[in-house]
Amino acid sequence: MNTFEAHILCLFYFFAVKHIPLHKIRERVDTGLEIRYYCDGDKIRRDGDILGIHRDDHYIFFVVETGNAEILVDFNNIQLPTQSLYYMLPGQVHHRIKTGDASGWFLAVDSGLIQNDYREIFEDQLLLQSPCPLTDMRLQECGQVLRLLNDAYNTENEGPFHLPMAYSLLNYFLGIAASCYHKSNTQQKCSSRINQIAHDFKKLLPDNFKTEKSPSAYAAMLNISGSYLNEAVSAVTGLPVSYWIIHEVMLEAKRLLYYTQLTVKEIAHQLGYDDHTYFSRLFKNTEGVTPLAFRESYRK
Repeated sequence: MNTFEAHILCLFYFFAVKHIPLHKIRERVDTGLEIRYYCDGDKIRRDGDILGIHRDDHYIFFVVETGNAEILVDFNNIQLPTQSLYYMLPGQVHHRIKTGDASGWFLAVDSGLIQNDYREIFEDQLLLQSPCPLTDMRLQECGQVLRLLNDAYNTENEGPFHLPMAYSLLNYFLGIAASCYHKSNTQQKCSSRINQIAHDFKKLLPDNFKTEKSPSAYAAMLNISGSYLNEAVSAVTGLPVSYWIIHEVMLEAKRLLYYTQLTVKEIAHQLGYDDHTYFSRLFKNTEGVTPLAFRESYRK
């Protein structure tokens, strides 16, 4: 695909996906995690048909143990061969799951549960990630960790450390996945100027979101106009610059709520909000629950 074709595809994508629904993991679970083993290709295909075309506000990971699968992600047919690992980023549009005779694992993970160094690896390619082949040893390791995670997460005998133990196992798996992608040779360069701008913007966010919440500030850092930045980011990700700024703020807020004892007022100030009541309203409007309700649900 040449630069002109890539640009046209990005513009088509921008206009085509404006009204595609965004599925939020907190509307399904209050722990930020879903895990299941699939061995019935027809069932997961039917589930995909019911959901239709959509994007998610969370990561999705697939581990294909046997057989082959296919999924359409952002207009790309992604083939998932046997013994492979694949993930989808928040905001990517996907549908039409074809599992055939495949069996393996499905994980949906709230972005706030993924530590920054792992996220940097997963997001390095932005929208162009490819399935990562797994060696026999890696596949066995993934299977062992995911079975333990599934048992710990879905146990009916919940103890006081039920969720922390599950999150520890989740972090183990995420470390395996990040390591696999870090060592793989599947990284691709951005195919056009518009992709490069979106990629550079996403790179700026982690170091600047606490002090800069205006799209124009990021445009100035990239020496382009605010409208051009918004066009590029919206075309590549399907979501505007303002969404990604707030998304980054909410990720950090959820981390601080879960991992620290800071008050909501202290967290608001750390994230650059002098008015903590405004921050609380913003959190509730974005996440559907108050900051304290979020903290309670993740620590229960």
